[in-house]
Amino acid sequence: MEILKTDILIIGSGIAGLSLALKLRDLGEITILTKKRVFDTTTILAQGGIACVMDEEDSFDLHIRDTLLAGNGLCDPEIVELVVKSAPERIRDLIEWGVEFDRDPANFSKFHLTLEGGHSRKRILHVGDYTGRIIENKLIERVLENSNIQISENHLAVKLIPEKEVGLSGPPKRVVGAYVLDLTHIKERVFLSKVVILCTGGAGKVYIYTSNPDTATGDGIALAYEIGCKIANLEFIQFHPTCLYHPKAKNFLISETLRGEGAVLLNAEGKPFMHKYDPIRKELAPRDVVTRAIDMELKKTGAECVYLDISKLPSDYLRKRFPYIYETCLKYGIDITNQPIPVVPAAHYLCGGILTNKWGQTNISNLFAIGECACTGLHGANRLASNSLLEALCFSHQASLKIKEMWPILKESLYQIPPLKEFQIKEVAEEKVFISHNWDWVRKLMWDFAGIVRNLKMLELAKKRIDFIKRELETYWSGFYLDLDVMELKNICTVAELILISAMRRLESRGTHYLTDYPYKREEFQKMTVISKF
Repeated sequence: MEILKTDILIIGSGIAGLSLALKLRDLGEITILTKKRVFDTTTILAQGGIACVMDEEDSFDLHIRDTLLAGNGLCDPEIVELVVKSAPERIRDLIEWGVEFDRDPANFSKFHLTLEGGHSRKRILHVGDYTGRIIENKLIERVLENSNIQISENHLAVKLIPEKEVGLSGPPKRVVGAYVLDLTHIKERVFLSKVVILCTGGAGKVYIYTSNPDTATGDGIALAYEIGCKIANLEFIQFHPTCLYHPKAKNFLISETLRGEGAVLLNAEGKPFMHKYDPIRKELAPRDVVTRAIDMELKKTGAECVYLDISKLPSDYLRKRFPYIYETCLKYGIDITNQPIPVVPAAHYLCGGILTNKWGQTNISNLFAIGECACTGLHGANRLASNSLLEALCFSHQASLKIKEMWPILKESLYQIPPLKEFQIKEVAEEKVFISHNWDWVRKLMWDFAGIVRNLKMLELAKKRIDFIKRELETYWSGFYLDLDVMELKNICTVAELILISAMRRLESRGTHYLTDYPYKREEFQKMTVISKF
């Protein structure tokens, strides 16, 4: 078994992992592991932009208020203030790394700001409608300029290595690296490091309909849970209201900025309906409100989709403002300049995750989690639009400060590795139909039983079925396999189980968690749902 040493191990290559690597590039050797190609991330799909107070008519207090309102009583006010007030500095970081945000055509000295649901002011900076793609590409360019930052593609981390074997007494005090599958050369590797940072993104692939890329299988959450990290608020899955509905469109998101620019939602009869669910905010209500409204319209009418109409705006403006959406929809025969776009909700963002403090630290001292895989307290029960890229940038900065503070001690620590008894790699069996079948079964089960609207009976039935699949996996597919599908199935089963347990514990409806048995908020549940293995 090949054993490699590095000073800092970052697992994940989205905005969180890449920006952190740049912040820490002077400390020592940095290794970034990514299970596919470096740009196969959720970041690259982010269309809308980044929320930041940049206008004289806006204020930090308003952005804080909007975030707290969206979070429905579960945001950590200290964290919200930290993120909102640090936003201008993090935007400056991106500009220094080469990101050129769109400017206001009427005043080129100012950025062009747009509006999204839940925001009381225009404060979304963007690069056309492909902001994430530009950010990801610029960060990759900067990382590749640093010889001490190594990127290992097609490397899947399958187990974190504790300093000492984990027992009933609780999680280890620290980790010393990770067991990794090199999926290119079909072999196992061990990466030893002084500090480990999980930047693995979300878990949208737990659901059959999602805006997320294929990489979003909750890997970091599964890794952290198995070693003893606390996991919080996994019941809060944000479903994006508007994903393109077309048999050939796998997971294409129709950005919320269209509604910010005036797009109207129409039912199957071509009539607006959001006024019935939120008379004041209508299409600009928070995502949980809009998603449930669409879900109710679909169930009432039996229609397969609703429609988003922005054709009232000038066609030249639409082609310039939304080039990515325009070109993609046109590829599927939909001209957004004169046709409404068929849309449906889809699993989009995980508001909970690995519980961290304001430095991105987990309850294991040298293990950090940043980005969508983390639960920082910013989002509460529902994420405010375009706060996600901002959160990743803020906490990569926060983590860099803490790691630099700890470095005098960390750099003197010895690389250690416990006996490798559990890390026995197996070849892939021929009967992979079991894996593909259960992939589909788990994801459809979660969509039908633990989706936009839930009830306790369905959650309990889903939990029993997930338990059955996990037992089958343990019986027939135990251990580690040099196969991405097998290992990802194990991870989505773990995350699905944690989502179900969390949802059954929260006996109320709040934010993205809507439980028909308890359709209102309850004061006794104004707290995090926390799960740990030990």
